[in-house]
Amino acid sequence: MLASELLAQWMPINASRHGHQVDNLINVIHVFMAVLFVGWGIFFVYCLTRFRARPGRRANPELISAKGSKYAEIGVAVFEAVLLLGFSMPAWAAYKNDFPDKEKALQVRVVAQQFAWNFHYPGPDGVFGKTDYKYNDETSNPIGLDPSDPAGKDDVVSINNLYVEKDRPVILLLSSKDVIHCFWVPAMRVKQDVVPGMAIPIWFEPVETGEYDITCAQLCGNNHFKMAGRCHVVDRKGFEDWMKRQKLTVEPIDAEEDFRE
Repeated sequence: MLASELLAQWMPINASRHGHQVDNLINVIHVFMAVLFVGWGIFFVYCLTRFRARPGRRANPELISAKGSKYAEIGVAVFEAVLLLGFSMPAWAAYKNDFPDKEKALQVRVVAQQFAWNFHYPGPDGVFGKTDYKYNDETSNPIGLDPSDPAGKDDVVSINNLYVEKDRPVILLLSSKDVIHCFWVPAMRVKQDVVPGMAIPIWFEPVETGEYDITCAQLCGNNHFKMAGRCHVVDRKGFEDWMKRQKLTVEPIDAEEDFRE
């Protein structure tokens, strides 16, 4: 318990409902790894002492008949398999497969590019407008919304600012326009590679209002440092007011600027 509390002090702020499960898993694994580290360290010191060079002693090249070391190795392998199969994989599978109800969750498309995050909201009608790369314009239409699609007329696009409601599940559909990125919100305990040509869903449920960092955890180019956004967790009224203020037009992105200049 004390070790878990000490480890928790070094973790980022947890603002998601499932975050404590991730933290507990990390703490348990670190405690087990510490036990293994100490155990192997003691064994290493024992070997250095027990089999050190001494007068009248010579190395014996013949195989030993004792089976204790073999059983010890098997035991360690089983122990580590239990960590992986008994803790990590079930927790990961539950998080990846048990998605919240789409009707109740806030759904947002996240389109990554060098070097910004585009957040696409469906608008009041709850339907995403169609997108096509031929309509892409970095200054006015960075995600390529089809201007002829009625469903896209009320859609909202926000650059680098993700607004979500407190206590409402959020489903994000991640995609990339260019290279591999990695969407990471430490406070929400979500982290997922964003791969070109793929649409990858993730989800979280914020439980604390505030502003939290969004970053890219993959080196994606010279201006990788610009892939920094903010996750704004607000109450329901705050979210509705924000949606009303939004327009489809967005600020231009200088994707060609080189930070070395």
